[in-house]
Amino acid sequence: MVAEVANIVFTKNRPLQLEGYLRSLYTQFPRELIKTYIIFKQELFTEQYTDVFNQYPEAIVIRESDFHSDILGVIEQVQSKYILFGVDDVVFFDKVDFALIDKTFEKVKDDIFGFTLRFNPVSLENSNDRIDTLQIDGQNVYFLDWTKGKTPHTKYPFELCCTFYRTSLVKEFLHNTMSDNKFAQKFFSPESSLVKILPWKMRRKVLKRFGFFFSPNTLESWPCRWCQRNFGKLPPKMFFQELCASAIQVNMVNTSTKNTFDGNDELTVEVLNEKFRQGYRLDTDYVSANKPSGPGCGRDYFKLIKT
Repeated sequence: MVAEVANIVFTKNRPLQLEGYLRSLYTQFPRELIKTYIIFKQELFTEQYTDVFNQYPEAIVIRESDFHSDILGVIEQVQSKYILFGVDDVVFFDKVDFALIDKTFEKVKDDIFGFTLRFNPVSLENSNDRIDTLQIDGQNVYFLDWTKGKTPHTKYPFELCCTFYRTSLVKEFLHNTMSDNKFAQKFFSPESSLVKILPWKMRRKVLKRFGFFFSPNTLESWPCRWCQRNFGKLPPKMFFQELCASAIQVNMVNTSTKNTFDGNDELTVEVLNEKFRQGYRLDTDYVSANKPSGPGCGRDYFKLIKT
């Protein structure tokens, strides 16, 4: 049986946070409906990562060799109806009503870009976005027009944390983002020998020019930018109901793109890995009991418990 959802999650140097992501995901989402693919950037803490992978043997682990090729290879083999991307510092803290999500996609068909878990009406009260309501099976489902978004979040349709997309749509806009020029694909893709010898700034400029993403940050930002510039070719509505997941941003592992985070020397990847080795785990029950009010939160939600 093919899973309804392909969950593609990215991780680097955060085994403790990845374990929290997976445990919270499978607590809040029907396990039998999801197939998880872990894109693992192997750098530090291999032993602790192996412990996490052994805990979730049903997940398919891809040890990153060339991010661009690895992602395209996974997406090409996905047979699931939907794709849900994930990042290891995200925590799911409320139940995900997949039946309602699936029915929403079926009812609105070509008008839906995605169904996100990062909004609810309260979280958007001060956004100045127009929020409309639709009844699905007697429940209120909300939507906004992302092409007219008023905030950085509401005008940002493609993200890697907690939004469901039709697999066919992901394949379509990733294809459109990247150059289909055979010469460019051969000589200017991330895996080409020519690009690999270029200085870093020139390499990034070349890859951006042809839309060839090379990291989770560029996989998110470059296709999203293409969607924003080509909004007339895409479904305009982003649907949501409950805020169910949030990124707890306490440290940073990818330095190719500037990211904000709320941490200190007590929350570095080295310190947290030692905590993991000692048997500490992220207290996801605390997050569920003290639900974040937005798609990102800080160290106030980052509590550890000894198992």
